[in-house]
Amino acid sequence: MTTPTPAAALTRPDGSPLRVLVVDDEQMLTDLLSMALRMEGWDVRTAASGLQALQETREFAPDALVLDIMMPDLDGMAVLQRLRQSGNDVPVLFLTAKDAVGDRVAGLTAGGDDYVTKPFSLEEVVARLRGLMRRAGTALSAETEPILRVGDLSLNEDSHEVIRGDDEIELTATEFELLRFLMRNQRRVVSKAQILDRVWNYDFGGRSSVVELYISYLRKKLDAGRDPLIHTVRGVGYMIKAPQ
Repeated sequence: MTTPTPAAALTRPDGSPLRVLVVDDEQMLTDLLSMALRMEGWDVRTAASGLQALQETREFAPDALVLDIMMPDLDGMAVLQRLRQSGNDVPVLFLTAKDAVGDRVAGLTAGGDDYVTKPFSLEEVVARLRGLMRRAGTALSAETEPILRVGDLSLNEDSHEVIRGDDEIELTATEFELLRFLMRNQRRVVSKAQILDRVWNYDFGGRSSVVELYISYLRKKLDAGRDPLIHTVRGVGYMIKAPQ
């Protein structure tokens, strides 16, 4: 399995690791998120309930929270309300059910900063947290902008702007995640299984046709009338690389 090319490391202004508290009552999910966030070099703690989240926030002083809405004792909304009432403005990334539109609206209205829907890709959560902590001023980077480049194609991980040459490319959220994964692994072949794992988070159980479909979408938007960037390696997967 290939390892994604990491984005520029983020730290606190004093150079110490960023602190993230992950709150969810599903241990498998918190374990996966913790692993992904620690790979960024961040200090991670977890909590399995709302009351435990409040206690950990007081003791750990995190730079960001990943907060599930549906939890035992206090739900995510109640946790957020208590934090804001106490004057704590830590950035909060909500985890919500895919069809819980009301929860998403309520969470943002109540003072949440962003949300991702379950199931989600780990890379999306990392990217959203990077953006939240940058905007909050708690994170510094060795780079001035979080930009990935392949030839004349650039992708801004914070603003979600994608530009090829002089043209801005409009992508859906899934197309953006797929392109980001390819660009983080430029000049490496990634398999359909790896793409399903990273972009759809196991959701399609081997239905590789969805990968082929979204690759075709990207090609139409990025490569039409230009030198191709996305290449098929037959029997193996896909690779993005700059034209020779």
